[in-house]
Amino acid sequence: MGILSGFYSWARDEGIASAVPFSYRTGRRMADGVLVEVERNLAKLRTPRPHTTIKYLERDFAELLVRGLAGLGPDGEPDPRYRGREGARNAAMAHMVLSSGLRRQEFTHLTIYEVPPLPPRPRTLPVLFPLSHAITKGQKARTSWISYEALAEVHQYIELDRAASAEGFTWRPPSKLGEPLVVEAPDREGAFLNGERRSWRKLRPAERLRLVAPDGSSPLLGLQSSGQPFVDWATVFRRTSARIRERFEPRFPTVAPHRLRHSMAMATLEWLVTGYYQRAAALAADTGDDAAMALYLTRNDPMLILRDLLGHQSVLSTELYVARLDVTRIYRDAYNDTTGAPHPEAAAEAAAEFDDEEADGCPRM
Repeated sequence: MGILSGFYSWARDEGIASAVPFSYRTGRRMADGVLVEVERNLAKLRTPRPHTTIKYLERDFAELLVRGLAGLGPDGEPDPRYRGREGARNAAMAHMVLSSGLRRQEFTHLTIYEVPPLPPRPRTLPVLFPLSHAITKGQKARTSWISYEALAEVHQYIELDRAASAEGFTWRPPSKLGEPLVVEAPDREGAFLNGERRSWRKLRPAERLRLVAPDGSSPLLGLQSSGQPFVDWATVFRRTSARIRERFEPRFPTVAPHRLRHSMAMATLEWLVTGYYQRAAALAADTGDDAAMALYLTRNDPMLILRDLLGHQSVLSTELYVARLDVTRIYRDAYNDTTGAPHPEAAAEAAAEFDDEEADGCPRM
């Protein structure tokens, strides 16, 4: 910036340029005991946005959060001091986001009709999870995925706890939201809303809050115990974080909904880098199970797969996550799993490569 400033100042003095494209602030400082006037160029490099500093939960902390949301302790046993409600809902939603990477707006306004059907038997490969452009960031439809275990937990919540919350309750949206949209003949693609057939893909969040299911409840996935749609996930995660930190783990961070999305990105990239999904895909291809998913996983680079799951336009955006990933640990563990113990020279060479990354500003976890 200083070189450019000097160049334009020279060009102005030589009569080549009529003005200098910078703003300056005049000040004074002491130079060799003499007070002199100086100019400070106000141009500066743009400061990175706060969200580029990505925070996420390691697997043990992610598991601790899900258990805490369910009213359980670190050992999986009921916490006798837990006084919250809707533990099944909170844990199922958190597990879903940790597996799929949905943003808060996406999972808050998701309807039960858009939840992927549960495969007839457990599977290692994830289940595709299409998302409507009406609720995604930037209004770009994308397809993420979700693990069989997380999806099974969501379906269990829908069939049991959610059904109990919706039973006998009639949801009437507040008048400030607009006229209720009465749902008839719903399916995975859409429904008749006030007599007009409409697609879920075109329903904005504000419209989804006005939906009234055939049984009189809200069709949104997350419901309060009163049957009303639940939207305040930030408070749930924050309070659970504080309870975990106070009772079980003083290092536990304050978790916001978006941190779960970052956590999914880190866990998924680790599985991809270590070949977990690729081995599962090869097995699935041999058995003829979900050949399209198997082909996708075995033919594409891990960063491109993660880019697609997160809905980024460019893989450069996705690479922000790599800067916070403990690549040394991932490759060391993968090497140990296949050869027993890493060769000292290979380990030293790998460490040197990552030292170069640190010198370039890529932090080690």
